[in-house]
Amino acid sequence: MTTDVMTIPREASRRYTATAQWLHWVTAALILAVLVLAWVMESLPNGDASRATVIMLHKSVGLTILALTAVRLAWRAIHPPPPSARWAAWESAAATASHWLLYLVLLAMPISGYLMSAGRGRAIPYFNLFDVPLLTPPTDAIWRIGSTVHAVGQWALYALVVLHVAAAVWHVAVRRDGTLDRMLPEQTAAETYGP
Repeated sequence: MTTDVMTIPREASRRYTATAQWLHWVTAALILAVLVLAWVMESLPNGDASRATVIMLHKSVGLTILALTAVRLAWRAIHPPPPSARWAAWESAAATASHWLLYLVLLAMPISGYLMSAGRGRAIPYFNLFDVPLLTPPTDAIWRIGSTVHAVGQWALYALVVLHVAAAVWHVAVRRDGTLDRMLPEQTAAETYGP
């Protein structure tokens, strides 16, 4: 007896929850936005009138990423990632390590950015809605710590994002094992192949 492949339902237990998927893709979009804002910010001269707005947006998006990462970690603690029986042990270990490193960087970057602003006594307007309170007095030591972590974190973020995208491409184009499907909403055969 043959089974039509298009009608076989995918195992829901192998997918991330809709909330985890939403948090993942929103965070990915915000990472792209914060990186673009950083590149634009660095390219603008100090006297440029738009520089202050770009800095405010960069900081605000960074703080949003911090909040979303905290929510993601809480959600992950309550709803562990789905298993992937198709992966080798080394793949699972590498995926776990890279995910936790990415979470660490997504926490460290906004916190270090906050320390840079606090170290200089600069206000942090959140999308010009309110100022985030500065919880530390301005000191060069605080600024240096924040600046160092931010500089190192920048390159770690680049590396981890490239690794993450390369792994996704590997699983889609080479392995074709449905790994990306785990982070996408479930589709019926009609949605996939049309009427």
